[in-house]
Amino acid sequence: MDNFEKHIQAHQNQFDEHQADKAAIWAKIESELDAPKVVPLWRSGGFKIAASMLLLVGLGIIIGFFALNGLVSEPTQLVDQELVDIDMHYKSLVSHQVKLVQNHPSLSKENKTEFLGFIDELDQEYELLRLEMSKNLDNEVVLEAIVKNYKKRIELIENLLNQINKSKTINEDYGYTL
Repeated sequence: MDNFEKHIQAHQNQFDEHQADKAAIWAKIESELDAPKVVPLWRSGGFKIAASMLLLVGLGIIIGFFALNGLVSEPTQLVDQELVDIDMHYKSLVSHQVKLVQNHPSLSKENKTEFLGFIDELDQEYELLRLEMSKNLDNEVVLEAIVKNYKKRIELIENLLNQINKSKTINEDYGYTL
């Protein structure tokens, strides 16, 4: 045993006499503490700065939304007008070509019905493309598909009419051969 342990054992009864007065100790600690200052959150400088920044960002978003909405509507109107112009142009071409096929005397009713049925299928595909275009006016891929659809219809009709006219010319030339 070392000296410290010997000292504790020799004076053990002195250690047991003294009990700590917890109430007196806490009273002394409390008297040394200052009363805490309560500052409401809305009066603090950091809160005022944060609220100001939030207000500015919110106003910026609202103003930006309305400004961009105005800018976006003009191109949308241009796309709408472009689609209407394309639609009118190609519709008139296709309807003219369809009338030529319907009124062509060399085609049988079965051939006319079969060919116009195929044109109707392309019309249905066009309607699906138009619905897709109404959902997303900025989609150039859909606009190109609409134009290709029209061009395909016109090309098919022109090819049919050219074939009919070629066969007619060949038959007419056959009659005049010397």
